[in-house]
Amino acid sequence: MQLFPQSLLMLAETVLHEARSRGMQIVTAESCTGGLIAGCLTEIPGCSDVFDRGFVVYSYDSKTVNLGVPAEMIVNFGAVSAEVALAMAKGALHASKAGIAVSATGIAGPGGGMAGKPVGLVYIGIAIGKNSKSYALQNIFEGDRTAVRLKTVETALALLRKELEAL
Repeated sequence: MQLFPQSLLMLAETVLHEARSRGMQIVTAESCTGGLIAGCLTEIPGCSDVFDRGFVVYSYDSKTVNLGVPAEMIVNFGAVSAEVALAMAKGALHASKAGIAVSATGIAGPGGGMAGKPVGLVYIGIAIGKNSKSYALQNIFEGDRTAVRLKTVETALALLRKELEAL
């Protein structure tokens, strides 16, 4: 029995290979995925040389305490925002030995959606190097809670692969 679809495992393996070939470690900061990005990466045997750690920061307080996301940022923009996704990625990078971070914050459903922030809205953040490139991308994924979470994992891994290949 596999925890993740084969396509995600192959993508995770590619990400780990790219990180390994560049001598970089990876850190994750996850909210709506509850650690699934880290789980997919650690499903690959031998990943410990490039996967540094993962943060699961589901509550507002945990985002602030563990990753240094300013509480006023969460109040002003909402936990599901590009600003918070970016702060999560940067915070994870600074709290680890990694050279690249990926974050995810969103509304996986089935509830929680509202005007302007529908179910399926997910922001994925990337931070590379302590003071280098960083950005967050907005996504709207279709489907039930599982589909939204797995599509978030896929998109996060694809972004990691893209950024690692560009280094």
